[in-house]
Amino acid sequence: MKRPTIADIARRAGVSKVAVSYALNDQPGVSAATRSAIKEIAAEIGWRPNSAARALNGARAQAVGLVVRRPASTLGAEPFFMEFISGIESVLSRRSYALMLQVVDDHRQELDVYRRWWGERRVDGVFLVDLHVEDVRVAEIEALGLPAVAIGPPDVAGGLPTVWSDDGESIREIVRYLAALGHRRIARVAGTAALAHTALRDAAMAEACEELGLGAPVVVHTDYTGDEGARAARRLLISPDRPSAMVFDNDIMAVAALSVAQELRLDVPGDVSIVAWDDSQLTRVVRPALSGMSRDILAYGARAAESLLALVAGAPVTGVLDGCARLVPRASTARPRT
Repeated sequence: MKRPTIADIARRAGVSKVAVSYALNDQPGVSAATRSAIKEIAAEIGWRPNSAARALNGARAQAVGLVVRRPASTLGAEPFFMEFISGIESVLSRRSYALMLQVVDDHRQELDVYRRWWGERRVDGVFLVDLHVEDVRVAEIEALGLPAVAIGPPDVAGGLPTVWSDDGESIREIVRYLAALGHRRIARVAGTAALAHTALRDAAMAEACEELGLGAPVVVHTDYTGDEGARAARRLLISPDRPSAMVFDNDIMAVAALSVAQELRLDVPGDVSIVAWDDSQLTRVVRPALSGMSRDILAYGARAAESLLALVAGAPVTGVLDGCARLVPRASTARPRT
């Protein structure tokens, strides 16, 4: 079926294509009655503006971008990103904005995507996720002049506005809770060490353990996958100094660790307590249900989208500190056996 064009509207309205262009772009040159009639015909035949032509004329692309550096095979299995994207879409759909999503292997490819999108005017702005402690992307995006909102701690975001959550305070809550239960050997299976939020959690956990007289915690860095989470949990659980509590930086690794504990005939929480970050359907359907760090990820994504659209519109945008993740105790945590 042929796509409706401005020429089709002009024939039906009995006017020139120039008049149709003036009317559809709300420019002077046609009467109010003609403008209204033209817009009614456009809606009736299903005409939509050509985004490529609009981009060439300097109009907005009506799209924003998100590039994620992780295997495409694991992205769909990660509840956090699915909820985060849903939160973004809840705002974009109301504003008739589209989300461009690309999965890449490294930062070089990610920067190539940004340059192409911005050069071809495919996006009006982007979300920058998974900030690194020393992130080369920040300076590159600033140099491009590409509007961007960084999702992560402001101290590594350069001059980009940020939407972030204080993970350090959340880690302190976990440590205080486990210490109050009587745990003295606490281990954490974390994400990639280069990530800014991982470094923030590492430092906060070390400080909290020192303040409570627990000694230095054992921290194992992984790639967030279930396989790596299970491997790390197995090494910890068969070690001579087995921890009495383990904290995992995402729900997939925590669920994998629960399976490892059951494989080793260890009781959860009698032999080892488990805490998952983030809380999700996965943590609630397993048995025992896992204690988890809960926050409104949908709202987190929505705030990020609101900030980026405001930035694209030219409004002043400052950092947004989102609410901290809070501990929801469940059956996977208890006092350790003597």
